[in-house]
Amino acid sequence: MIKTPKSIAVVGGGTAGFVSALILKKKFPRMEISIIRSSKIGIIGVGEGSTEHWKNFLNFLEIDHKVMIKECDATLKCGIMFKDWNTNNDYLHSIQVEYNQKFGQYSHVYANLIGQGKDPKSLGSPLCWKSQINRWFIDNPDHSPTSQFHFNTNKLNDWLTRLARSYDIAVVDDEILDITIGENGDIVSLQGNKSNYTFDFYIDSTGFKKLLISKLGAKWQSYSKFLKMKSAIVFPTGDEENYNVFTLAKAMDYGWMFRIPVWGRYGNGYIYDSDYINQDQAKLEAERYLGYKVEVAKKIDFDPGALDKVWINNCVAIGLSASFVEPLEASSIGTSLQQAFLLMYRIVNYDQKIIDSYNKDCNSILENIRDFVALHYYVNRESSNFWKDLKQIQIPDKLKDKLDIWKHRLPISEDFNGESRYILFSEDHHIMVLHGIGHFDSDSIRREFELHHDGLKIESDKILAENSLQHDTIARITHKEYIRHYRNA
Repeated sequence: MIKTPKSIAVVGGGTAGFVSALILKKKFPRMEISIIRSSKIGIIGVGEGSTEHWKNFLNFLEIDHKVMIKECDATLKCGIMFKDWNTNNDYLHSIQVEYNQKFGQYSHVYANLIGQGKDPKSLGSPLCWKSQINRWFIDNPDHSPTSQFHFNTNKLNDWLTRLARSYDIAVVDDEILDITIGENGDIVSLQGNKSNYTFDFYIDSTGFKKLLISKLGAKWQSYSKFLKMKSAIVFPTGDEENYNVFTLAKAMDYGWMFRIPVWGRYGNGYIYDSDYINQDQAKLEAERYLGYKVEVAKKIDFDPGALDKVWINNCVAIGLSASFVEPLEASSIGTSLQQAFLLMYRIVNYDQKIIDSYNKDCNSILENIRDFVALHYYVNRESSNFWKDLKQIQIPDKLKDKLDIWKHRLPISEDFNGESRYILFSEDHHIMVLHGIGHFDSDSIRREFELHHDGLKIESDKILAENSLQHDTIARITHKEYIRHYRNA
């Protein structure tokens, strides 16, 4: 039976709920869309960073990135800098446009660098490492230096609330207590503390509670045999003279710590394996690294994984109610956006075949995230029993097969055939991390590169030389100066 909903309720008022409502309302302005959230329930806010998919969201809604910078205390993000993960080198997961050149599927500039045995820093932008911005972007304000951002989660939520209301999306303050399910398995109504609600379709963005989708039979599939992080503490620290143009991911004795700059402060979190340390021990280790005391704002325990089905009958789970791996690579918001865009194309005239295809695509997205995050932990580090024990962790079969291939050649787009076009991490992302963890056999990469025609080497060397010259001659400003310019505009 084909269904076309005319009214949609989004239950939950975090980032996932708001972006889902906004994307659908932008696409279908005649749809009645309401967000039902409780002011008694706070937002999780584990991380404060996005992937490049956030710029797609801004573009879709025709929003100038400078508006968001001002409204959300946002800063720029060029990628993630992994410090002390590998005993040999720190590395930056940041795809540099100038180097991301292809000969067919072949990333020849990266192959040139890796084949020469260059350290991982050579693959990223020198400006990003130095947290500087090309001053050209001040004189050309319609262009953004990056497609990723950091933001203050609470201010982002306030801004999304105002934005939703401007789109004529109702934002209702109520706590949903239960749901009524009809004989056909559809949700018929929601029972709230203040009122009851009836819609044609429901989006469950209730976070770890999974308030709606769990009652329709969705089952949680744990990734804990592949990923060992299960706890996090988050805490703010003070402002600094300049801001990184990256998320810092610092390897710790029992996990890793993120540092994210937003205007006026840094957001921080220690993601750890609670089989080895408790909250107090995690706090002490973070303080030793920072050199001063911190005040823990929140502790979060989680089981990394995803639902077996994110869409059941007339309900889709988006956000933490559908999946959560860990904050590494900021995949949570990116997944919510991809799910919402995917739903935008499937929600009109849907039937069970459409539901099945949506679930297949989402499973592909989530397995891609699982495998990509797991990849980061296959490093040469033995500073504690935690890191030593990680060497015995089970590797997902699909990833294991690819790792054998990628030892001797770079990933290509064909390696991801059969996966959804909505996956977050493709061949370019994998090249960055694989080189960062020291996985490639550089001799093999060099031999393949040298078998190509001389023109490819000439072109590759030219790109490297021009990019090096450009970075030596351009006018620069600090990241904080760039942000201040638009905040004062």
